[in-house]
Amino acid sequence: MATKMRETDRSMDRVYRILDHPLFRLKLAAIEEAERDRIYCGHNLAHLLDVARIAWILNLEQGLGLAKDLVYGTALLHDLGRAAEYGQGIPHDRASAELARIILPQVGYEPKEVEAMERAILGHRGHRGHEPGPGGEGPLAGLLFEADKKSRACFACPAWESCKWPEEKKNTTIDF
Repeated sequence: MATKMRETDRSMDRVYRILDHPLFRLKLAAIEEAERDRIYCGHNLAHLLDVARIAWILNLEQGLGLAKDLVYGTALLHDLGRAAEYGQGIPHDRASAELARIILPQVGYEPKEVEAMERAILGHRGHRGHEPGPGGEGPLAGLLFEADKKSRACFACPAWESCKWPEEKKNTTIDF
């Protein structure tokens, strides 16, 4: 993958290191292989970046003040455990949090940041709103939950009829 960082974008250095991290690349390739014939929503790099971009926009619109590399780094890792879910039955949020615990310190995130990002990853599947959740997930989990849902174009999906997602979870509108 070998990402190139623009000179003006030093604030995203840790995000570029995630993208280049061997474990990130290995797990992303495993997800892509597992989902090769999947007709439903995928969890490839395009999805991870969509979630990151939407979460960043929501962060700006809602004035949450979260750092860009914190939002992007968390979004890039939030579904990375999908291969473990497919292959071993481990819930992807737990597997993703475990991978984040390994990758994030190696690319320069501080222990408090790793803890916040891990909580957000663990809480992104069911957290609603941006107040601290019952598990102490906080606003980052709320951003992930909302951005993950908004990243899906369920209303235009050819697999709508056979999708196992409940109707209330499907994204049926375009939000502007």
